[in-house]
Amino acid sequence: MPQTPPPTWSFLTNHALVLLCIAQDPGIRLREIGDAIGITERAAHRIVNDLADAGYVARERHGRRNRYTIESGLPVPDPLARRRKIGELLALLSS
Repeated sequence: MPQTPPPTWSFLTNHALVLLCIAQDPGIRLREIGDAIGITERAAHRIVNDLADAGYVARERHGRRNRYTIESGLPVPDPLARRRKIGELLALLSS
């Protein structure tokens, strides 16, 4: 049976992927986030700002680096999944 190529699309948005990167390494750098999910450092910065502005991520400065904390008790922002918490989503995706 011939193998089909992997799809060119993803189930997860870049915002979800950035959140997952932060969950796996709270001290991750923006450049590392960009490299991990295939976006620019500038795009990673914009997404982290979106997440922080919405209250999903808090930043704390440690010297020259940021350390991130995820507010896992907040609801998933999608209407179909709003009854689920961010922590539940991250637990599912991290396991």
